[in-house]
Amino acid sequence: INRDELHRMVVVVSGDCQPRAQERVTKLGCLGVIKMPIVKEEVFEVLTRYGIVQTQRSATIDIAQTDGSIEILDCYREVANIAMGQAANLLARLLGVFVVLPVPNVNLLEPCELQMTLAQISERDSVSAVSQGFVGGGIAGEALLLFHDSNFQQIARLMRYEGDVDEAMERELIMDVASILMGACVKGLSEQLDVTFSQGHPVMLGQDVTMADLVADGARSWRKTLAIEISYTIESFDITFDLLLLITEDSLETVDRKLSFMLE
Repeated sequence: INRDELHRMVVVVSGDCQPRAQERVTKLGCLGVIKMPIVKEEVFEVLTRYGIVQTQRSATIDIAQTDGSIEILDCYREVANIAMGQAANLLARLLGVFVVLPVPNVNLLEPCELQMTLAQISERDSVSAVSQGFVGGGIAGEALLLFHDSNFQQIARLMRYEGDVDEAMERELIMDVASILMGACVKGLSEQLDVTFSQGHPVMLGQDVTMADLVADGARSWRKTLAIEISYTIESFDITFDLLLLITEDSLETVDRKLSFMLE
């Protein structure tokens, strides 16, 4: 918009609630940032402040019409986007970094497709993986966090650890980061679904293993699964985490009912 000198009033609506993200878009010229999930009063406050509407009661906003078709996977993606942003915000504040966020990849996968997805995440690098189960309100799932082992020196630097990174220290770093990301993401998911999840203890599935070994070990327990894939990248560090939220097929009817308001 700036490059082409387009005269537009821009309000950013985003699940990325990191302070630095808001600072960056503000410097680019946006009028304000509305955090997701959206609160109607906040939207009207911004629109009223800049004269786009007069009052909330009399406001009529010209919204582009669509054909009304919204896929359920779009709802899953929106919920994941907000949970992802909340987890990134916590990590960014704790470590003083900026987390680059993608659009979540959401798919309903058969067991063989899930195995292929995991295998493609890291074809060459060895990985370490942490799992944490969650259950509540008729919904059961698992958070799976994958670390690329080439990242550990960078992770140690990020967490201000001085000294050699041995196997025990790697494990400690893994569990610290996993607790932050998985806990915050599952919490964000529970808030949007209005469900209280009981979370199990994080479990190390493998340390310095190949993805092929990890897939083979878990293959028998997997069924058709809703897989939400999120990649977190830490800016200025060579660090990438792959977080998967895996929700069981038996839970989908309940999740769909919880999200039905988004389709109305």
